[in-house]
Amino acid sequence: MTFKVTIGICAKNAENTIAAAIESALWQDFPLNLIEIILVDDGSEDKTLELMKKYASNTDIAVRIFSSGWKGIGKARNTVVNNAKGTYIVWLDSDQTIEKDFLKKQVSLMEKNPKAGIAVAELELRERGNSVLVLEQLPAVVEHSYQNWIKPSKMPGTCGATYRVMSAKEVGGFDEKISGLGEDIDMARRISLAGWGIIPGKALFYEAHSGISTWPDLWRRYVSRGFHSKYLYEKNCGFISLYRMNPISSFFISIMYAIKGYKKTKLKIAFLLPFHFSFKMFAWFYGFSKRKKL
Repeated sequence: MTFKVTIGICAKNAENTIAAAIESALWQDFPLNLIEIILVDDGSEDKTLELMKKYASNTDIAVRIFSSGWKGIGKARNTVVNNAKGTYIVWLDSDQTIEKDFLKKQVSLMEKNPKAGIAVAELELRERGNSVLVLEQLPAVVEHSYQNWIKPSKMPGTCGATYRVMSAKEVGGFDEKISGLGEDIDMARRISLAGWGIIPGKALFYEAHSGISTWPDLWRRYVSRGFHSKYLYEKNCGFISLYRMNPISSFFISIMYAIKGYKKTKLKIAFLLPFHFSFKMFAWFYGFSKRKKL
């Protein structure tokens, strides 16, 4: 059987957020017989797999679960690509949720744009109580609201994105050597270079960013990101700009994000973004310097 949409959710140790993600996928205002959900458990050591099985057994939507020891995010995403029976893949991270009309809007957009390989949705800010979380989400809110995704240096992640399966398979899927992060940016770049368009949409999604509630959490997150970015930086021959990632440069670059973030949300905390950017870029560079050249 073929479907119109495959919803792909890859997770590891996500017992605190996976239920909300799956529920938002199940509650779509879209014909249920045209949806399949592929759940990939990438070596979880908590109740993630148990929760996946619980939801899979209580729905009329076709659900398949793949579980193994840890293989990395590139391998996990390829499990979805290689097994998808839909025309499109809607990527949903384990700490994300989507609006009820998400599939309807994204599928309509893709079908109106047959040369589009990726449709990027719009991130909406739901968290307003924790300052660290708000500051961490604001730049992504700005990107998804104002970015047209046509610059080579601005490639979207899979967050809230819809892929045309044909485009993903044409470029050989995700790079499985990328096990930590950046596999989605690398994939989007290759899809773009293959001649497929990347277009913005108006469907809404939300992020919880589990595990980030304090400044030490943020520091650890970006040390890890810097460490795992080394391969992506070398593979793409400077695709990641060390100049832009520099804490001093990022301070001034983030002023634009502060202004747009305030216009979008009316939150005064947006003007702290330059300091937030500098802090996390110090962490990123520290992690980047810890990994030896590949």
